[in-house]
Amino acid sequence: MPFATLSRSAAGGATLHEHTTKPFSLLGVTWADPTVAITGVVQIRTRARGTGRWTGWQNLESDGSQPGDARGSTDPLWVGESDGVRARVVGGARRALPAGLRIDLINPDASAASPTPALGGSSKPAGTDKLARSSTGNAISTAGTRAQAVPLPTRPVPGMVTRRGWGANESIVQGAPEYTGPVGVFFVHHTATGNSYSCSQSAAIVRGIQAYQVRSKGWDDIGYNFLVDKCGNVFEGRAGGVGRPVLGAHTLGFNTDASAIAVIGTFDRIGVSSAVRTAIATVAAYKLGAYGNDPAGRVTVISGGGNLYPKGARATFWRISGHRDAGRTDCPGDVLYSQLPSIRKIAGAAPAGLRFQHMTGAVKRGRLLYTRGAIKPLWNLATPSALINRFEILVDGALVLAEPGGHRTALLHLTPGGHTVTIRAEHLSGRVSTVTAEVVSDATAPVFTAGPEVALRTGALDGTVPIRLGWAASDVNGLSSVRLLRPSAVDLGTVTHGRDGTLRPGVPATFTVAATDRSGNVASGSVTRTPVVVSEAGSQRTGTWRTLSNPNYLGGVALGSTAAGATASWTFTGRSAALVFGRGADSGRVRIFVDGTDAGLVDLRSTSTVYRQAVWSRSFDDDGSHSVRVELEGPAVLDGLVYLH
Repeated sequence: MPFATLSRSAAGGATLHEHTTKPFSLLGVTWADPTVAITGVVQIRTRARGTGRWTGWQNLESDGSQPGDARGSTDPLWVGESDGVRARVVGGARRALPAGLRIDLINPDASAASPTPALGGSSKPAGTDKLARSSTGNAISTAGTRAQAVPLPTRPVPGMVTRRGWGANESIVQGAPEYTGPVGVFFVHHTATGNSYSCSQSAAIVRGIQAYQVRSKGWDDIGYNFLVDKCGNVFEGRAGGVGRPVLGAHTLGFNTDASAIAVIGTFDRIGVSSAVRTAIATVAAYKLGAYGNDPAGRVTVISGGGNLYPKGARATFWRISGHRDAGRTDCPGDVLYSQLPSIRKIAGAAPAGLRFQHMTGAVKRGRLLYTRGAIKPLWNLATPSALINRFEILVDGALVLAEPGGHRTALLHLTPGGHTVTIRAEHLSGRVSTVTAEVVSDATAPVFTAGPEVALRTGALDGTVPIRLGWAASDVNGLSSVRLLRPSAVDLGTVTHGRDGTLRPGVPATFTVAATDRSGNVASGSVTRTPVVVSEAGSQRTGTWRTLSNPNYLGGVALGSTAAGATASWTFTGRSAALVFGRGADSGRVRIFVDGTDAGLVDLRSTSTVYRQAVWSRSFDDDGSHSVRVELEGPAVLDGLVYLH
């Protein structure tokens, strides 16, 4: 690590005139005694490598010394690839400057860092590693599974670039990591390294900060537990394991039972983006929530000794605090500090906007969902997945399945009956939100309690035979639809139980009816019937009858009689029968006998003359042999018999 010594100026300050150097990208000013504070303002100018252009004067900030510092120091500043430097200290003419004042120049890419395996055992090349979220994958559970038997997903690690990913130089790390107690407070810093960097340079800045804090300040390793750039990319900081309470070197007097993140840049005049606020909140919730500490709450701690709280003093902090809350410093900058309330709100909030988007395998009817047993709920929420610890799926209050925070669906098998299905979202902070759905599981198909059956009905025989299709279906949870599938597709509704139609004589017709319940179970039934027309001439008759001719009669002829007591009868094999007469003003009544039993009278009188009328019909419980006989009480025109088989 090259450095250049500042010489005292005649005015009592210190200067370094234009000085050509080896390439560097980050620099800081250090001095021999870490207990001595520099007076005045340290300013530098750098010359861009390649263009030869000099920057304007830039101030270097200083947060004071920490125990264990080998030298006093300013905060480092990222200047990009440079090969020249100038420096001066202004405003401190009346007080002596510390001895050994020099500029430490760091080139993060001067030598290859010694890589360590990525967390989680990844063997990806350096520069590409990210800490992946842990996941157990989808599991299938059934209602009634004991809660203690349900595996819970591993608490997810926020996505971040590992030490190997940013190229940490493990060869300069001094000693093994140390560990503290449960994390009770999380400090937010800024690195004060300036904002004139692209996020593709962030890993180099982190390498530079590590080199500066180890080689210039004499620390064991980089001091921050985490860093985040202005694009929201999080970096693993001090070694020891992101999920463990690693003792850092970040907040004088309050490193014990604490963790910290530093935003790469300077934020006294500008704030950080929403992506950065969310990234800070995610890491803070991850660290604090792991120990049941509310990221939006407060905590009282005992100082280990610093420049604001002496050793042993009690200090009450927000669980997420700025560096300046614990020490005399401007860190993390005025604007970023003013953003801490919004960061606490994100970190400590319950999951927002949790809702069911869809329930595959279920149909909604009113407030209830109906399923045949297997459902796949799909849910969503407004809170980013990075802030979600896990989702728990409960059936009737019992935990049956748990999913990682990035998942949005799961497969459930429900036993028959009504159930309450609950999705419980748990934030990294520990706060939860729930959404519930009432689901009825029904794997039993509807039942046809009658039919489907086809029967003859009264009406005109105008080349076709009038019939009525009848059915009755039921389901314990209700029907959603009844449909005629053959001979044509018709929605029959769930209230009616019959539909009128016609059939062509002598042509078999199949009727198929399907009943669907609210869960989607389907039952269907079919019936095939053929209408047969038997002419009046085919009957067995008594009394006096005469043949009548008229194209309006079936076949052009009919039998007429005015003799009371005249009879006509047929014997057939079928399930339904209908009698066909002509009707008019002079028509009388006929008595009907079915299988020898009196079935009542039919009055054939009509104000107008009509032909080919089925005036009476009857259906039977079987497809056996039956007889129908008519006995006249007055004039009548007999046109035949129709039956179905």
